Amino acid sequence: MTSRNSDGRSDNEAAEETAPRDYSSTLFLPQTDFPMRAGLPQREPELLERWARIDLYGQQRKEAAGRARFVLHDGPPYANGNIHIGHALNKILKDVVVRSQGALGHDSNYVPGWDCHGLPIEWKIEEQYRAKGRNKDEVPVVEFRQECRAFAQGWIDIQRAEFKRLGVEGDWSHPYVTMSYDAEAQIAREIMKFATNGLLYRGSKPVMWSVVERTALAEAEVEYHDHTSTTIYVKFPVTGYRECNSTHGGDPAGLQAPDKADDIHLFPSYEGANIVIWTTTPWTIPGNRAIAFSKDVTYAVYEVTEAPHDNWAKVGEHFILADKLAEEVFKAARVTGWERHKEVDPSHLVCAHPLRGVEGAGDYFDFPVPVAAGDFVTDETGTGFVHLAPGHGADDFNLFIAARLGEVPHTVGPDGRYYDHVPLFAGHRVMDDKGKDGDANDVVIKALAAAEKLMARGRLKHQYPHSWRSKAPIIFRNTPQWFIAMDKDIAATDGSTTDGDTLRARALGGIAGVDWVPASGRNRITGMIENRPDWVVSRQRAWGVPIAVFVRDRGDGTVEILRDDKVNKRIADAFEAEGADAWYKDGAAQRFLGTDYSANEWHKVDDILDVWFDSGSTHAFTLEVREDLKVDRAFTGGPDRVMYLEGSDQHRGWFHSSLLESCGTRGRPPYDVVLTHGFVLDEQGRKMSKSIGNVVAPQEVIKSSGADILRLWVCASDYSDDLRIGPEILKTTVETYRKLRNTLRWLLGSLHHYRESERVAYADMPPLERMVLHRLVELDKLVREAYAAFDFKRVHAALSSFMTSELSAFYFDVRKDALYCDPISSVTRRACLTVLDEVFNRLVVWLAPILPFTAEESYLARFPSETGSVHLLTFPPTPAKWRDEALADEWRKIRLVRRVVLGALEVERAAKRIGSSLEAAPVIHVSDPNLFAAVSVIDLAEVCITSDAHLMPDEGPKDAFRLDDVPGVAVVPNRAEGRKCARSWKISPLVGTDPDYPDVTPRDAMALRELATARRAAE
Repeated sequence: MTSRNSDGRSDNEAAEETAPRDYSSTLFLPQTDFPMRAGLPQREPELLERWARIDLYGQQRKEAAGRARFVLHDGPPYANGNIHIGHALNKILKDVVVRSQGALGHDSNYVPGWDCHGLPIEWKIEEQYRAKGRNKDEVPVVEFRQECRAFAQGWIDIQRAEFKRLGVEGDWSHPYVTMSYDAEAQIAREIMKFATNGLLYRGSKPVMWSVVERTALAEAEVEYHDHTSTTIYVKFPVTGYRECNSTHGGDPAGLQAPDKADDIHLFPSYEGANIVIWTTTPWTIPGNRAIAFSKDVTYAVYEVTEAPHDNWAKVGEHFILADKLAEEVFKAARVTGWERHKEVDPSHLVCAHPLRGVEGAGDYFDFPVPVAAGDFVTDETGTGFVHLAPGHGADDFNLFIAARLGEVPHTVGPDGRYYDHVPLFAGHRVMDDKGKDGDANDVVIKALAAAEKLMARGRLKHQYPHSWRSKAPIIFRNTPQWFIAMDKDIAATDGSTTDGDTLRARALGGIAGVDWVPASGRNRITGMIENRPDWVVSRQRAWGVPIAVFVRDRGDGTVEILRDDKVNKRIADAFEAEGADAWYKDGAAQRFLGTDYSANEWHKVDDILDVWFDSGSTHAFTLEVREDLKVDRAFTGGPDRVMYLEGSDQHRGWFHSSLLESCGTRGRPPYDVVLTHGFVLDEQGRKMSKSIGNVVAPQEVIKSSGADILRLWVCASDYSDDLRIGPEILKTTVETYRKLRNTLRWLLGSLHHYRESERVAYADMPPLERMVLHRLVELDKLVREAYAAFDFKRVHAALSSFMTSELSAFYFDVRKDALYCDPISSVTRRACLTVLDEVFNRLVVWLAPILPFTAEESYLARFPSETGSVHLLTFPPTPAKWRDEALADEWRKIRLVRRVVLGALEVERAAKRIGSSLEAAPVIHVSDPNLFAAVSVIDLAEVCITSDAHLMPDEGPKDAFRLDDVPGVAVVPNRAEGRKCARSWKISPLVGTDPDYPDVTPRDAMALRELATARRAAE
């Protein structure tokens, strides 16, 4: 028999009523399928497949049709290897630009491209030949070029997949490549334009030459590394002077070098003296033809008075040196005593070559060595004199020619060997095929020592130019090449010219009209253009677009270029149909010349173009011909814009060559905006190196964490400087991403309960909701301005702070109680959901350029669609009426007071006097009238997440909790009184006052009644 209590209830029934009820099913808890664990390495490929399936790029173009265009023209990466972290940085930045410009309301296009010609690919094919024992020179050139083409195409396909995996959206099905037939045809047309306007010429100048690669190099193909060189001090005997009207410091131009020994008049005051030069390239001494001095340096004759008996510098010898450097020179020469005689004016002096009269040299070195003023000479190092080998240096050459000092010699061949006509040294090598020092320095030094013209020698570690491809040192050598003139007036189509209308002038004028990001880029490229020599555009290789012109000898060592539109058209049409291989096929010369010219008289040029000319011409076969890339009002202040974006090294590379090519053929730059980024270093700021083991491969980061992590790292970094990456930095990035994702997840879960029909008007919202909307107005302005200025770090910082500090750590925390527990009818709950809807709709679009995968995943989690995408949206408008500076200022004050309360509760929690903040009912003393006025109109218990709170307008007791940086606020953290609500967990004396719900507060009782009514209605 069941026992009964005095009220008639059974024991079991009484126990059920006194036991805590489970109200979890009555709470509006977050519900979402958006997972906490991202699983990006698995989820991202699925989204890539979806974007391909729905033709996202095509949809974007349709949505953006008719808008002002913002075209990011892709700087073509080289198709010869897997992408590295620098590629990832570059492509991610480009994608963020394209996506953000699209979201800002532009038709923002991106067509990827590849650079396919040139030495690196050719070198790879040669390596394959060597491994098989084949000789490249025995392979027909067209066959060889076809192998290069196939090699490049293979890497294009690999790189395309790797770039797409980064989340880069573009027209991947229709990229541009410099080796496509239409591109090769247009590149040929572009060089023909330079032939027509008179800037293309063939000349003989010292150029940077790679012995290893057997070709000339441009400045953009050279990098500087530490190199240890042998240094020597060499004696040049003074033999006389030149009669002229020039005085010390006068202009050397117009001085004539004596042709015969009879023209040299002995200058008794300097008889027996030696001008001393210092050089780091002893091998250039056979090419010496003059000496340079400075007009701003003081020189004098010095006599050696003490020196070891076996010294190269003998007692009694006289040397002419810069006063400032004399002591250093004598120290290097082991001279222990010297005497300064009179000051010297070197401007008229003539010397003998140090190897003059040496046995076996014949009369090869029997020429005068004149002295001329050069503005590149200083008294910072060396002797104050520079030996001029005009065949082995740009400064040497320019001064030698300007001063009309004689004929430039050819001493070293393309293989780094002295030519056979150079006595004493014929066949000796400056450098071998692997870039190692040959024996040229040694044999020259031995010859100088034997001739008693060596004063001292040493070693110097310094920065020296190396080929960025082979990594081997380069040399300067005089060689016939094709150049584009920088300072020649450009001819119009009718042959007329305008004084001062030069390529240099056009380029400098064009720079001023371009937006440079960062602004320092303008000064950098301006300095480069101001000081650069004529552009060397020829290469002695096989894989590339030929300099497709015909020439004939004039008989004076120069050539005439054939300028015939019909010939040019035949060449371009053939390239369009067959590619540039057509130039190398049998009978090509007469085929293109037609019947008007003879191939016996006119010869086709077989040198290929510098690959920087290829890439510098890309605007001509992309931006100007593709309908999806054309801009109608660019370069004239219109809304359409073209951006170039690359690493900062491209000021001397792609930005540079594109500027010169376009200014030379079109009179203005091909771009409106140029953005540059730095290089990627490891966490210690070191360059990445396989030998060090500090390389971060983007493929590995994607495999372990996902592409969005790489993208977040890029956008959190200051790309204008060098960036750092490594395990710890990536760990921090992952943690930041986790917080952002959790914010999105909570938003999605809470919005599960949002109904558009329950939306609350702005005027009816509580102050806290209106404050959040005010922040959206501020963020909308910031995000738009920062994206427009390409300041992605600012966007990242603002959104991260908002999502973690303002939303998750404050607004969500404060409103969780109302969202979870308030009745269905609660205005506060519905207003919060309305605000969450506004927040989500903006955050997901604002984040999309930076985190395209995560933004898409979260967008689809809320708005499932077969074909929709967050990347089809523009930044939503934010009503200006939401801005309320006064309200925001009040909430800044409220949060100051709240911070003191939270600090007091944290002390109580650490002392284990409370667990949850809901166990507290603090007394908050506020003596600051401004702060008191702000907090007196809000529910402090709600804002501080306590069960109750009491506000007092006074200083508070001395032992109350205070924060030094928030004066006028003191907190006494009392415990809350009453019972714990079984539903909301608040502690209140009102729990149980509703007889139908004896274990909850009246607010929760009301919520339960409304919920029960709603459920009955739904049934």
